[in-house]
Amino acid sequence: MPVDISLFTLTLLCLAALAAGWIDAVVGGGGLLLLPALLLGLPQVPAAYVLGTNKSTAVVGTAAAAVTYVRKAPIDLRIALRIGLAAVAGSLAGAFFAAGINSEVLRPLIMAVLLAVLAFVVVRPAFGTAPAPSGPVSRRRVLTAVLVAGLGIGFYDGLIGPGTGAFLVIAFAAVLHMDLVSSSATAKIVNVCTNLGALTMFAIQGTVLWQLGALLALFNLVGGMVGARMALKRGAGFVRGVLVVVVVALLCKLAYDQWIAV
Repeated sequence: MPVDISLFTLTLLCLAALAAGWIDAVVGGGGLLLLPALLLGLPQVPAAYVLGTNKSTAVVGTAAAAVTYVRKAPIDLRIALRIGLAAVAGSLAGAFFAAGINSEVLRPLIMAVLLAVLAFVVVRPAFGTAPAPSGPVSRRRVLTAVLVAGLGIGFYDGLIGPGTGAFLVIAFAAVLHMDLVSSSATAKIVNVCTNLGALTMFAIQGTVLWQLGALLALFNLVGGMVGARMALKRGAGFVRGVLVVVVVALLCKLAYDQWIAV
């Protein structure tokens, strides 16, 4: 599908992809920036193409961040891949039901959950800042993570999507008792799985602007690598601060869509 984009718009989209890659790498939620930027920058393009192009961009930056984390952060790849496979199944199911779900009903519920998460993180400043416990994780906790983070949040990613990375970070810290750096690292691996599943579906349907996606992916790649290195260098306290900002931004976005946007 040929698309005419001005140099100014293309520059802004590249900067948005760069910033989104950084946010995604640190704590997740880069789609809160990149997807609206694509929708505003490409008003003449059908939504399906915007979503497909967004996934073709995000999967590259998320994968780069995942590789950076795997090399330097303590990650149990077996657990991460199990959750990732469940997340693919969950996201496919969510995408299947997306057409029949009224997002107006879901937004208030999601906002309530986010408010609870924000209150929890603020009230408990030590959440996710302690070193991850040594030793193997119990099977019960792994199963809970598969169900909650894999199937549950994966389903949400396919159904709606915004804030998936942040939800994954919180889930891993709460269920598997990971510090926020390890939690963010594991979330990247799971997010790569969901992005690949969604991108495959968009590619089959032919709704991806590959040339634009490839260009934006380069900037998203750089942002992802820089963000992952900053998170590893500055530690859990830094990730926690970014997490609070992302959750507040997501709350504002959902509130705007619910009560202000026409």
